[in-house]
Amino acid sequence: MKAPATRRRLRTAGVAIALLFAVAAGVVGMWRPWTPPPSAAPVGAPAAAAGTASEAIAPAPLALPDHPTVLVFGDSWTYGSAATVPTLGYAYLLADLIGGETIVNGVRGSGYLKPGLDGPTFGERIAALDPSLAPDLVIIQGSINDRAQGVEGYREAVTSAWDALAATYPDAVIVVLGPAPHELPVGAATARIDTDLGELAGARGWWYISPIARNWITEQNYLDVIDVEVGRKHPSTDGHRYLAEKLAAALEELRAAPVTEAGGSETTPDE
Repeated sequence: MKAPATRRRLRTAGVAIALLFAVAAGVVGMWRPWTPPPSAAPVGAPAAAAGTASEAIAPAPLALPDHPTVLVFGDSWTYGSAATVPTLGYAYLLADLIGGETIVNGVRGSGYLKPGLDGPTFGERIAALDPSLAPDLVIIQGSINDRAQGVEGYREAVTSAWDALAATYPDAVIVVLGPAPHELPVGAATARIDTDLGELAGARGWWYISPIARNWITEQNYLDVIDVEVGRKHPSTDGHRYLAEKLAAALEELRAAPVTEAGGSETTPDE
């Protein structure tokens, strides 16, 4: 009679031990003390690709005076193409939304590798900028115009242009506004440019705002934002207003970004 009782006790003990192992495994699976905490990434920046040479540096919260002077530098979107008049473009409208002044430098068709319709490449244009402008903030936008130029030399051209921009305005905060999709779904070349710019900005500790990652233009609002007829897939007047509002909100988010232990900031992209 004692043998069955002994076997029951052994079975009970075995179940208890199994439960203890299961609980311990669950705790380890959730805790994972060997896993480093996630680092802060620029706003809306794509995740760094495997094998990238530089790690992202968490940018500091955006500090601007009450009435900032902002240089907005970019392509046809910055120029104000497809708005009723160019001065209704997002770069001009941004001034009132942030309570400051914008200096607009947009050249249609221009990119880091591609010359524009009425101006050269980004690098050449940056070399011609007036250092005495002394902006508090520089927003460098785009560009989708390098889609057909390929990968070769692209990152080098971006790096050279950004080095010159930082040297021209050493006291300015520089924010990179990535390319916004002119058509959906987002093309592979546009997505590659977005990734490249996000990683290069992150390596400098610059804020990167990705309209693609933040879903500024979706299937639901595409025709409200983009003029697909006369505007040749540029933002309409209403679209420019919408983009100015989204950019102003993103900049305000950067100004209010909480400081991390590393001295950077953490933010959450738009849904």
